[in-house]
Amino acid sequence: MCYVSVWALCSDHVCFVSPALCVRFITKRFIGEYDHKKEVTYRCSRTVDQETVDLEILDLPFKSSEASIESSIRWADGFLLLYSITQRSSFLEIPRLKTLIDQTKQSLVFPTVLVANKADLEVGRKVTTEEGQRLAKDLGCGFRELSVAEAVLSVEAAIFQLIRRTLDQQRPLPDRRSYMLTVRHALTRKLTRSKTMQW
Repeated sequence: MCYVSVWALCSDHVCFVSPALCVRFITKRFIGEYDHKKEVTYRCSRTVDQETVDLEILDLPFKSSEASIESSIRWADGFLLLYSITQRSSFLEIPRLKTLIDQTKQSLVFPTVLVANKADLEVGRKVTTEEGQRLAKDLGCGFRELSVAEAVLSVEAAIFQLIRRTLDQQRPLPDRRSYMLTVRHALTRKLTRSKTMQW
């Protein structure tokens, strides 16, 4: 059994997105209105790739103090950064949040997934899918565009993507090193065989 702590921060100033995503993931229900003035920790267990994972998801209000945000960053194993495709200011806030994560964790390689919400509101779209994908690539994040209101499977896919990234990072280095050595040896054997076949 593995343990993963996830930090969900909404860059939306209204900040109904993050609790809606958490509740949708845990209960599969959508609730549109929240009184979101304090941080909330959700706990659940899920099976990901035949491995049971205990999750703690911290949902932090947007207007939290810098000290509270930094403390939460130190606590988390992975990060979901949410923005609304209908609110450009929430999208423009993402690089600042990612920089704060990188500085606090003192690492540029930390499991993070950028989540573009409200994909069901195409008429009010202010941020294109391509802009979101480009930002995710620039920041070294995974990317998902979804509608928390309409698609529970997309919400699960986004969180499972983050869990997989987190578990990959938590695996001991020798496992990754031995995998890379196995790949290297296989490539060397293949190259050696192809050279001998040419002669």
